[in-house]
Parts: sequence; structure tokens; C-alpha cells
Amino acid sequence: VQLQASGGGLVQTGGSVRLSCQASGRTIGNYGMGWFRQAPGKERELVAVIRWHSGWTSYADSVKGRFTISRGDAKNTVYLQMNSLKPEDTAVYYCAFDFAGWARQEARIVDHWGQGTLVTVSS
Repeated sequence: VQLQASGGGLVQTGGSVRLSCQASGRTIGNYGMGWFRQAPGKERELVAVIRWHSGWTSYADSVKGRFTISRGDAKNTVYLQMNSLKPEDTAVYYCAFDFAGWARQEARIVDHWGQGTLVTVSS
């Protein structure tokens, strides 16, 4: 499975950004896609994930009410709409793919990673 992510960039506090990720390859079963992020000096953490077929979602507490993960019309494409951005949201955002559909929502069980895209929120 290959993941191609896009979006990100520099945005002011309170602004919005949308990330997209498309998976290609052998995407079978009850898989999940989602986003993790890693800020400098910190561990990679879950942001939001979605099970492809059911649409079940899960969010980090820090982004609930501000970020929305969704499936696109294009096959195997997910979006992360990020609103009301804060400086602490600054990080490299990674698209993730899990064949187990997020039975465990941890970075160490992710099967495939995208290349990462930087989101910088200026104060």
C-alpha cells in the first residue's frame, strides 16, 4: 500500500487547512486510514482515524470539535479538515494505513505511512 498525502503549509492562528491522502495498492478487508502528527522533540501521536467501510471515527481529545476526518468520493481518499488552528497544532502530519481497522490506535501498529506534510500555525 502506498499513501500520497497533500495539503499543509503555513496558516495563522484560527485559520483552516485541509489535508488529503490517497491510498493505492492492495487495500482489502476492514482497513482504516487516518492521521498522526509529530511535533519537534515529541512522539508521534494520533490525530484522527476512520474505518473505511463503516465510517467509524476517533479523535484525539485535543482536536475534537476542531478537526474532521472524512472519506472522499475518490476511492481510498481521506481528508482531514482542520479548523480553529492553534500554534500547538504545528507538526508534521502523517497519513496512516492500518489493515486491522484501528483495533488499536497506536503509531507502533500502523502498517503503512505517508511521506508527512508540515503544518505550521503562526501566532
